Amino acid sequence: MSIWPVNFDNYKIERRAKSEENKNIDKDKNLEIEALKELNSLIGLNKVKQIINELYALEQVQIKRKNAGLATDPIVLHMVFKGNPGTGKTTVARILGKLLKGIGVLSEGHVIEVERADLVGEYIGHTAHRVQENVKKSLGGILFVDEAYSLARGGEKDFGKEAIDTLVKAMEDYKDEFILILAGYRAEMEYFLNTNPGLRSRFPIQIDFPDYTIDELLQIAELMVKNRQYILTDSAKRKIMKVLINDNTTREIGNARLVRNIIERAIRKHAVRIMNKKTITKDDLMIIDSIDIRED
Repeated sequence: MSIWPVNFDNYKIERRAKSEENKNIDKDKNLEIEALKELNSLIGLNKVKQIINELYALEQVQIKRKNAGLATDPIVLHMVFKGNPGTGKTTVARILGKLLKGIGVLSEGHVIEVERADLVGEYIGHTAHRVQENVKKSLGGILFVDEAYSLARGGEKDFGKEAIDTLVKAMEDYKDEFILILAGYRAEMEYFLNTNPGLRSRFPIQIDFPDYTIDELLQIAELMVKNRQYILTDSAKRKIMKVLINDNTTREIGNARLVRNIIERAIRKHAVRIMNKKTITKDDLMIIDSIDIRED
């Protein structure tokens, strides 16, 4: 007498399906843990982290309430990110995609990054098509529109208004299938939200990304070199601090982008410097000194 179930083929299929399901659960859990670790490792942005952690906790509780047969309220996750360039808006959007994928809110968690040129067409009907194509690419994930305020800058005859209207319609047509994040300078985004009646109410989550302090920018520089297996000497750190303090546009224009430029130029200058040495040690390959930091 066989010890196997009567329909062994169905049994194997069910076992395989269950195994794949468990693998996907483990994979999503790992993605969730990885995203939280990335978020909490970001330098500064304490208020931003707090809001994202609140959203994460709320979504988790809603899932548990649903599983327990309790009433749940739909959470609208369309967002506005306000802040200067280099303050981490795109980075946080990417982490958010991973996090929401990890807990099952998004099916894919990818981020489609676009700007005005990707959405606004050159003739009637072209804009709607471009917007719809990018929305479709973002289904299951996030559509991140950088410098979104530029969509409202062209006046009545500009197709930017059509792009806004098409995005608003997509939020209804593909409800719960993607998240729309509009990003840009704080003042410009305030103006933008006032150009379309009802637009502000469609984005209940508005997050301010503050400029980094000088100390935070130095920490970012140290992290950048550490990730590339370089080391900054104390004199190099002091020189970077001096450059950041003397650069009046650091926080208004550069933020972390300026720091990245400083480090990348330092690495190039370091390479030229050590190639002129007769003997190159491992320390030589790693240590960036003040001579490698350009003050301009």
